[in-house]
Amino acid sequence: MARIRRWGVIVAALVGGIAAMQPHAQMPAPAPMRDLTWGKLNFLQTTDTHGWLGGHLTEPSYSADWGDYVSLAHHMRKQADERGVDLLLVDAGDRIEGNGLYDGSNPKGLYLYDIYRQQDIDIICTGNHELYKSWAIQDEHRYTVPNYQNNYIASNLDYINITTGKQEPMAPRYRKFKTKNQGLEILAFGFLFNFSENNKTLSVVQRVEETVKEPWFQDAIREDPDVFVVNGHVGVEMSEFNNTIYKAIRDVNPTTPIVFLGGHVHLRNATMYDERAIAVASGRYFETIGWVSLDGPLKKDEVPSPQPRDAGKITFSRRYIDTNLLGFYHHTGLNGEAFETERGRNTSNMIAHARNNMRLEELYGCAPQSYWMTRFPYGHKNNLYTLLANKILPYVAYDEQRVDIPRLVLINTGAMRFDIFKGRFTRDSMFNVSPFPNKFRYIPNMPYKTAKFIFDVLLSWESYFTDQRPYLMMLGIPTCELNIRRETFIAPKDVLKLASRSVGQARLSGYGEPEIVEGHTTVDGLGNDGDDTLHWSYDYHTQPAVVKTEMGVTEGEEPETIDFVFIDFMKGPLSQVFKRLNTTYTEADMLPYGTELLDVMVHKWVKENWSQEC
Repeated sequence: MARIRRWGVIVAALVGGIAAMQPHAQMPAPAPMRDLTWGKLNFLQTTDTHGWLGGHLTEPSYSADWGDYVSLAHHMRKQADERGVDLLLVDAGDRIEGNGLYDGSNPKGLYLYDIYRQQDIDIICTGNHELYKSWAIQDEHRYTVPNYQNNYIASNLDYINITTGKQEPMAPRYRKFKTKNQGLEILAFGFLFNFSENNKTLSVVQRVEETVKEPWFQDAIREDPDVFVVNGHVGVEMSEFNNTIYKAIRDVNPTTPIVFLGGHVHLRNATMYDERAIAVASGRYFETIGWVSLDGPLKKDEVPSPQPRDAGKITFSRRYIDTNLLGFYHHTGLNGEAFETERGRNTSNMIAHARNNMRLEELYGCAPQSYWMTRFPYGHKNNLYTLLANKILPYVAYDEQRVDIPRLVLINTGAMRFDIFKGRFTRDSMFNVSPFPNKFRYIPNMPYKTAKFIFDVLLSWESYFTDQRPYLMMLGIPTCELNIRRETFIAPKDVLKLASRSVGQARLSGYGEPEIVEGHTTVDGLGNDGDDTLHWSYDYHTQPAVVKTEMGVTEGEEPETIDFVFIDFMKGPLSQVFKRLNTTYTEADMLPYGTELLDVMVHKWVKENWSQEC
């Protein structure tokens, strides 16, 4: 069991005040901690931040902001130098869409790119969200790629130059470099999973199984580095990682250490592909910063000949660091003004300035209760998708020209991206919950029985479309996208057992023992000791990929035909369903329904249905 400590190092911070974070953020919550394990080579990883650089203002366990991370990285790099070891920062993509800091400006991302670049990142790649819209691809090429230059790696992604029409690599295919202190020779890749819904006008995603056959890749994996690092917007249990890339490297390099750093499925997860290859992914929405360390004989010349290179055992460690300022204090041994760096403070100020300019604290309404994505089953009054189907969809799916025609309205649960908390529901909250500018579409005069059957097919699409998994999995919420090990949870009695083993249990002056609060309690492929902070577990319930509501339909009096209404994100998946079921429907039959965007209509519903007095 990993060593657990109380918050002895942050007593002064609690007594003297908390520095940094955003002005409207809740005070961070103290809790029992696990230390980080350092090795010769160490990584801090982010993935799927989706614009949440201001932190989680309503969640005290995750309320640190990007400026706090800038300060954390500064101090951790300093610690690495003092230890004579190396620390690399990595990001695995999906930096946009999902928070007001990106979605609240016109144009989108007006402030985000400059804020993000304040963090020095050594290896960075692209996610699928950077590739849906033409402007997002252009901004990625215009800002993020030059901001990080050769540290940005695009092993299977090309950009189509809008001026010349020429297809060219988005960034270098791989990077080879030596680390600062240990002089380790690193060969790094940057992959995206086999994504097919990218904007084809400006981007080309090569399938991973084709990329590994390319001459440049085959040459690269024969350059004999000390360590391979495969950064990718890929789930660590997806075949692109654990089958294709891993096997391609391992066939040529049977004993070289390999570190896979992934993302996309919004989970804390880790596994070992073999005793010298680890794969780790670090959650979502800037709730988590991943920590990975390697120790042992990493350099090629550390094991004297004629012993085989694998004669020396390599040890791996991983932690999932909550984005909690008190946790940052714990891991650096600093607090308050001693922790905050000038660059970190300036970054936090940039975030506050941007939030103010975009009016992200503007009140839309006061949620009468909390509505959760996964903590309650669908159908429960506390479930977000129950609220969506029963209350919101009947209001937002509206076309005044067809209001008297019965309609079946469906929406994929992936369209709603975050919980609603009781109390203030702001402009920022709106972007957190519904960030995508979806319009409604419909197919008129669809037989009612056909519409219901299509809905049933979408509910159980895995049974019908096993060959379309990467395509149709995006209907559901990210934590339900794949049939993989999700974060499972330590039972409360086990949390208490872990807490009872804490060491250094000094009481915090005036505060008593740190209270264990709800949060991530991860069980991954390496065990149940990965989280740096002990929490009570969340309840977790799998949600359907789609939900529906019916209007103008009376029970026992089914209409012959209805308007089949859906959001435009579903055009592609529905086209696949129609084709597989041998129907005559195509995208040409999908007509505009109403004139308003989904997020605009949700905003109107909140204003009309929730009090303005919190």
